[in-house]
Amino acid sequence: MPGTSAHVLVVEDDSVVRAKLAGYLEADGHRVSEAADGLEMRRIMAEDPVDLLLLDINLPGDDGLQLTREVRARSDIGIILVSGRTDDVDRIVGLEMGADDYVTKPFNSRELLARAKNLLRRSLGAPRPANPIRRFGGWHFDVRTRRLTDPAGKRVPLTRAEFELLAALSAKPGEVLSRDRLLDGITHRSWEPHDRTVDVLVRRLRRKLEADPKQPEIIVTAHGEGYVFAIDSSAPR
Repeated sequence: MPGTSAHVLVVEDDSVVRAKLAGYLEADGHRVSEAADGLEMRRIMAEDPVDLLLLDINLPGDDGLQLTREVRARSDIGIILVSGRTDDVDRIVGLEMGADDYVTKPFNSRELLARAKNLLRRSLGAPRPANPIRRFGGWHFDVRTRRLTDPAGKRVPLTRAEFELLAALSAKPGEVLSRDRLLDGITHRSWEPHDRTVDVLVRRLRRKLEADPKQPEIIVTAHGEGYVFAIDSSAPR
């Protein structure tokens, strides 16, 4: 990012792959730390705040999915899973755990850097949104601070991808937003046919927002078209 030195932590047990990833990121102007496993990752994160985590799935001890869930429980930093697994199920599980993106090996260095830069740009340099305070059905959503509060006044944590999807949907209440339009707004990258990222994120949001996620009233499916934020977030509540 221009004028910003982000701290990126690469967690990868293969020293050759780890050095390659670190080299790409350092050449792009980022400050990079390296870890071979979860223990080293935890030590580094406790000593030095991290802006982006590149996390291999196949690690000794706690694997990347377990570590993703652990990190996401206490932080909303960007997480990109890097894995040799190409099965769509693994991608979906990674996203369900709270990862923002998923890159398969062998990876294209330019694509990986683009995804990392876009995730950092959204987290470190996002512009201030219009209509930053959104209220719906007793919920309070402050887009500036990324703070979501339930009708009882309790804060509900959001991952970065969940926040971006909720921000995109609540900005256009009553409007059908297609999956590819939402995906482009969330990831700022080219997408693959049959990419299920948006569907996974919608399920995660429904579990947090809806009284009955199986009968949603806030984020409603427009069959064959996409999703609709069914409550007018501009109306006073």
